[in-house]
Amino acid sequence: MRFMSRERETAERYVPGLDNKLGEVALEVLESPESPGLSLFRAAGGAGLLIAKEAGGLGASLLEAAQIHRVLGSRSPSLAIAVNMHSCTVAAIPPGPTTEALLGMVAQGGLYLASAFAEGVPGASVIAPKLRGERVPGGWKLSGSKKPCSLARSMDILTASVMLRPDGEDEEQLALVIIPADSPGIEVRPLGNGLVFPGSETEEVVLTDVEIPEESVSFFGKTDSLNAALTAGWLTFELLVSACYLGMASGLAERVLDQRRGSAVDRMLLVSELDAAMAGIESVATDIMNGRADAETVARALHVRFAVQRTVERTSALATELLGGVGFMVGSSALYYTACRGLAFHPPSRVSIAEPLDRFIAGESLIVT
Repeated sequence: MRFMSRERETAERYVPGLDNKLGEVALEVLESPESPGLSLFRAAGGAGLLIAKEAGGLGASLLEAAQIHRVLGSRSPSLAIAVNMHSCTVAAIPPGPTTEALLGMVAQGGLYLASAFAEGVPGASVIAPKLRGERVPGGWKLSGSKKPCSLARSMDILTASVMLRPDGEDEEQLALVIIPADSPGIEVRPLGNGLVFPGSETEEVVLTDVEIPEESVSFFGKTDSLNAALTAGWLTFELLVSACYLGMASGLAERVLDQRRGSAVDRMLLVSELDAAMAGIESVATDIMNGRADAETVARALHVRFAVQRTVERTSALATELLGGVGFMVGSSALYYTACRGLAFHPPSRVSIAEPLDRFIAGESLIVT
């Protein structure tokens, strides 16, 4: 079948054999707490997907990563969500000798990065950290929690955002801290039953007086909104999370195409809407790869994300209706359809970002808080 053929070719080039191996595992198993998805992705070298070849990674471009994330979403929503956290954490790490060494370790050791950045509270800032930090001799001490946090049990390294005041400065600055997952004071707590992505290891990660050495802290600088140091991670998140959910809707569409459900018009509409949305993701990814990371690019990425969100809503509903039967309630259709709703709950919400985007289109500055 030609549907998603380019994406599967890209996946085969970077993580050979992974798509077939995932396809051999029942969806109900992939979407369970015992899912082998993360182990399979790690074994295929996927942890180094967005890390440069010079550092031992696979060196995939943002566009190619988006294609691979779409494939992952079509095979296992849980795996796509977990991998998205890792990929976006890799992209958010600012350049520097310490972080370059870290990324080399991640790529060569197949390590997973999780992140404790602001997320998960309706209406809250997407930048304001949830963790607290205090100065101690030789470094810092952190406390707080992150929930939800994917990759909570497979993570090798936890990265976190926190407001700290550098020595000699009058004000706090946003900082990125790098914490080994086995550090004393880190605890993983169950988030609750009935999670939509049971194979993503989405739990609560609690930090209690976790000590961080000086060299494990990178400062972004003073910021009340997105600045240049944060833009790369922000753009990567919006594009890749959109590709993940587009892949989930594509997984439903594949079943419609395989089973020849509905009319030719129904099937054409599914493919055209999904592929048009993917073209939007690829267009913004190409701009970013060509060096554009300004406010207009951020705005385009957000508009594409919400266009994808609407596309996923429409196509997943139509595909589920065409598949029909009891599968809507208890089978794979139910798993995919429920998962597809999740994009609406990733930051920023439509309500919180509508005014800033509306003002930007009218000619004002883009302020994202």
